[in-house]
Amino acid sequence: ELHYIHKNKTAALLATSVRLGAMSANASAQELAALTNFGRALGLAFQVIDDILDVTQTSEKLGKSAGKDVAAQKATYPAVIGLEKSRAEAKRLTSRAHAALAPFGARAHMLRALANYLLEREY
Repeated sequence: ELHYIHKNKTAALLATSVRLGAMSANASAQELAALTNFGRALGLAFQVIDDILDVTQTSEKLGKSAGKDVAAQKATYPAVIGLEKSRAEAKRLTSRAHAALAPFGARAHMLRALANYLLEREY
């Protein structure tokens, strides 16, 4: 259920954003599919990391209320699979995002940098 929610929320939002950019650049069908896969994986990774930060960072560091998901008893990745498995899942999803960019070679270096930044962010 947790994966389904985030797949249809955060992952869909990022995948759609990436698709629209690719479509406006007249991407081929293959490029569009690759970028859609990148956006989905990146969106899921973003959500896992967001869930992790909610339990590991302070409100001051985040710039928003920390721990609100726990207080609201929301299903989050750390609550469901634990903190360490959540970190591993974020890394796995980021690797999947990188793999989706393989058809672009060096042209996708900025998208790879974005994926790395999101994985390593602290707020």
